[in-house]
Amino acid sequence: MMIYWITIIILLPFIFILISHLKSKAQQKKKLTEIKERWGKPIITGRNFKPISTYLTAYGGSSGISVDTATDLDIDSVFEFIDRTNSKPGQQYLYKKLHSPQISEEYFETLEQRIGNVTANKELREAAELKLSELGNNDAYYLPELFKKPHHSIFPAIGNFYISIAPFLIIGVAFSLFIVPNQFMLLLLLVLMIANVIIHYSNKTQMLNYTHSLPQLLVLFKVSNWLKNHTLLRDDVHTRFSMVNMSKLKKSLNYITLQNKAAIDPTDIYYLVTEWLKMFLLIEPLVFIKSITKVNKYLSDIKVVYEAVAEVDVAISIQSVRDGAAHYCKPQLTTGNTHIIIKNLYHPLIENCVSNSIAIDNTQGILVTGSNMSGKTTFIRAIAINALLSQTINTSFATVYQAPPLKIFTSIDMTDDLGDNKSYFQAEALAVKNIVAQTIASKPINSLVIIDEIFRGTNTIERIAAAKAVLSYFIRNQSFVFVSTHDLELAELLGSDYKVFSFEEVIGDDRLVFDYKIKEGLLKNRNGIAVLKGVGFPESIIDEANKVSSQLREKYNLKLPL
Repeated sequence: MMIYWITIIILLPFIFILISHLKSKAQQKKKLTEIKERWGKPIITGRNFKPISTYLTAYGGSSGISVDTATDLDIDSVFEFIDRTNSKPGQQYLYKKLHSPQISEEYFETLEQRIGNVTANKELREAAELKLSELGNNDAYYLPELFKKPHHSIFPAIGNFYISIAPFLIIGVAFSLFIVPNQFMLLLLLVLMIANVIIHYSNKTQMLNYTHSLPQLLVLFKVSNWLKNHTLLRDDVHTRFSMVNMSKLKKSLNYITLQNKAAIDPTDIYYLVTEWLKMFLLIEPLVFIKSITKVNKYLSDIKVVYEAVAEVDVAISIQSVRDGAAHYCKPQLTTGNTHIIIKNLYHPLIENCVSNSIAIDNTQGILVTGSNMSGKTTFIRAIAINALLSQTINTSFATVYQAPPLKIFTSIDMTDDLGDNKSYFQAEALAVKNIVAQTIASKPINSLVIIDEIFRGTNTIERIAAAKAVLSYFIRNQSFVFVSTHDLELAELLGSDYKVFSFEEVIGDDRLVFDYKIKEGLLKNRNGIAVLKGVGFPESIIDEANKVSSQLREKYNLKLPL
């Protein structure tokens, strides 16, 4: 009977491994089908931006867009649209890139070479996506935590010694029970198991970054080797040297392969068995103390390989975005250029978005007028988003995008800051003041300034006066400026410093109908009063509104459309 049970125990791991292998093959086939079907389409899934932003937080630097601009552009939604990555490192790397506009021609040339290299062969690209998906486990989010700083043991010397021998103690005592069962050894086994469970859970939080990222380090090495063997990985001295060093690290981590192969599904029996083994044999603390010294030697090499793999994933993602676009272009970014020329631009997040064209130089700003919901805010936000995408993924959702490299500054979604006892206007004034300071500091790089309804939080006279002074300053500073406003007086005060464009609408069935097309000149229709009449306002109000409207139109020399 004892031999029978020993035989079963010996065979169980092999059975689990076989089941896991067959399941893995089925999952790979299913994953490849998904990869083929989703090409050129946004990936609709929940995203946890806290771990996604880990790499940006660790290596963001000072050259990225501001938090306010990221909020104004709803950059997380933009990221969700362009994120077609297969791996967590690729996702983290793309998120950082989206926050870090570039100005170097060499950067864009290298990016295009990489895109061309990884997408030239469809079958190879799909195979690369499948391989990259091996880094799709959420544990791979912890990799930047692993290489961003040196690590130290959290256990005392006696603790390190016990953890090192704990697996042998448990296995030895358990095996002795099969040979000569006795109560003392059973009691000892229970004591050891309880002690190991306490050690496992009491230190689990502190070791979390390490125990989750170390198995992924092995996956990273294997994926990078596969990409290298298929000539998809960047081939430079630094990367080659780092991969050699990682191969040395790999040898010291081979014993955690069991943990690395644990099933992702918590309901899987193989997953449950490996979790029990990790808990009773103290595998996670053992991984930590055996690996931390080795890992510290190769932190910079891990980062190099991480980035090299992520770059491949990002290049594939960019091409998927391009192939799924209604239309796009590769931007023409020329240092010293004093013009921005954009044709058939649209907002990529708006379905069936109407495209518009515009031209501007840094001696004349753009003033955009129009009623609410007419499209003016969407238009200026689309300008900023396309400028950002042009300088990050070298892709513009337009047929032509010509501009110099730009620093992007926005003030769009302003709110009261009640926590700091700031009014709406104070918050807005501080935001615009920051833009003024940053446009000066960014020189000699030109600035793109986007402001929605400037100084709307104060009274009319002071709003117009302040807006005129600030907008004139931007032009004197040779910034590219797009500003939306309802204040027609601004157009007269700014004179030739600003070109005026409008979004108009027509009345139909007592409602406004928008065409979302930008037109040169001030808003000429008077549909607002027509709507008032259509919904049943008293005639006296309608008559007075028409009288005042005629006086204002005469003042600003606005002719009614025929």
